[in-house]
Amino acid sequence: MIMEASADTLLMLGFSVFFTFIFGLPLGILLFLSGKSENVVLRAINTVVSFIVNILRSVPFIILMVALIPIVREVFGTAIGVRGTIPPLVIAAAPFFARLVETSLREVDRGVIEAAQAMGANTWQIIYKVLLPEARAGLIAGTTITAVTLVSYTAMSGMIGGGGLGDLAIRYGYHRYELTIMIVAIVVLVILVQLLQWIGDALVRRYTRK
Repeated sequence: MIMEASADTLLMLGFSVFFTFIFGLPLGILLFLSGKSENVVLRAINTVVSFIVNILRSVPFIILMVALIPIVREVFGTAIGVRGTIPPLVIAAAPFFARLVETSLREVDRGVIEAAQAMGANTWQIIYKVLLPEARAGLIAGTTITAVTLVSYTAMSGMIGGGGLGDLAIRYGYHRYELTIMIVAIVVLVILVQLLQWIGDALVRRYTRK
């Protein structure tokens, strides 16, 4: 029972982190580039995207998940379990991660960017050869923070049948008063968070310039 719930949590976490990175990274880059642009169209895009991102970040995950139930059920065939939980996880975490990406890119030394521009680098070359490599440590730290946040989201999803350790703790630990299962679920979640943080910190130390 614990092993199956742990596997479901890891499955939800793995897929949600992957898709959050896939969608959140370009979104963060767009926020960074459009926010610094003098182009009227790009500034307008930044305003709209920032507004949407801020709205999604403002809604508590459990409320967002409930609100998305009809849409998720229509598109994916179910709004519960692992498959039904991953879309709300990504929708909730991608805007959060995008802001972390934007912040990391802002911390890149402006002189490095100007040097690349002086050598004739275009926008895409600056992104892939300057911004992302220079912000690598910050991006890793942001990914770690997002992954840890998603662990708590997967646990909260158990309130409405999301599966995983959160669902196990609520169904057995809370409703059936099986304290042992509750404690074991909490311990596994704590270990998972500690492991994610340790891996993230190790990678940040590795890629941080001295």
